[in-house]
Amino acid sequence: MAGRGLDVEGTIAREGALSRVPAAFAGVVDAARARIADSFDDGRLHSAYIYGSIPRGTATPGLSDLDLLLALHTAPTEADRAAATAVEQALDRSFTQIDGVGILLFSARTLLSELERHDLGFFVACLCTPLLGDDLADQLPRYRPTPLLARETNGDLSRALAGWRRQAAEAHTDHQRAALSRLVARRIVRTGFTLIMPRWGGWTSDLTESAEVFGLYYPQRAGQMRRAATIGRTPSPSPDVLRELIDDLGPWLAAEYAAVHGEKAARP
Repeated sequence: MAGRGLDVEGTIAREGALSRVPAAFAGVVDAARARIADSFDDGRLHSAYIYGSIPRGTATPGLSDLDLLLALHTAPTEADRAAATAVEQALDRSFTQIDGVGILLFSARTLLSELERHDLGFFVACLCTPLLGDDLADQLPRYRPTPLLARETNGDLSRALAGWRRQAAEAHTDHQRAALSRLVARRIVRTGFTLIMPRWGGWTSDLTESAEVFGLYYPQRAGQMRRAATIGRTPSPSPDVLRELIDDLGPWLAAEYAAVHGEKAARP
């Protein structure tokens, strides 16, 4: 029976669809499609995808960001990255509905590789909505909420902590601290969810639901995870918030994750 983000066969259902895009963001999505097509019109683009709150239908005008992934026929070049940055900036300037634009660039070969089968492959197949080109999900398996999926999606939290500490030390403005708090909080909540995902037996990308489900299994950390979910939606410039996330909740979660699921396979 379908439920908890699963289809009738018990595999994780693709969570987004263009039909779920809120009316306020329809023009944003159309413009993103057109700008990507124009900027990558030399045959290098294999396919483009949108992910996050906009295709899930939960985006809030003025607060939500636009998240895109481009699959290229070959490894991204500096010219590709410059083109993507130009698209990001143009879209961000053109639409007040969105608060920032992010474009990920990968080769189709990387996204389909065995090493990325349960990380980037899962991301494309289940969390991304096709926007342009042939859908790579057709070449990927169906996924279940397994310990392997947990390990390969978020089993590298410990590696992120040192970088976040460095960024926190170098953040000198409220804007920088708030942006970092959002990034860290979202990653921690999603890691907290995938820690318990195999036991819960389902999938969600909703921060509030993720924190609530986590709290069922780790009540002693439930309050912290709920606060992290709030920060993921409404960032804070408070240094105390960053300290709690990076120096307390984060290290505990990384250690618990490694003990339960092991560490993610190393990338080159």
